[in-house]
Amino acid sequence: MPLSEKAKQNKRKYTSEWKKVNIKRINLEVSHDKYNQIKQAADTSGDSVNGYIKKAIDEKLDKK
Repeated sequence: MPLSEKAKQNKRKYTSEWKKVNIKRINLEVSHDKYNQIKQAADTSGDSVNGYIKKAIDEKLDKK
C-alpha cells in the first residue's frame, strides 16, 4: 500500500535527521579519465562507483 503524503514527509524527516547524526559526506575530485577508470572497474565488479570506492577504502584500512 502506498504511503500517504504525511508518512512520506515523516520518513524524509527521519532519514534526514538520521543522516545528520550517522553519516559524514566526503567530496572527492578526480579527473574525467580517472573517473572513467573507476567506473569501468566498478561495472566489471558489479558495483556502483560509490560502492567500489567504499570497498577499496575498506580493503586499504583492513591491511593496517
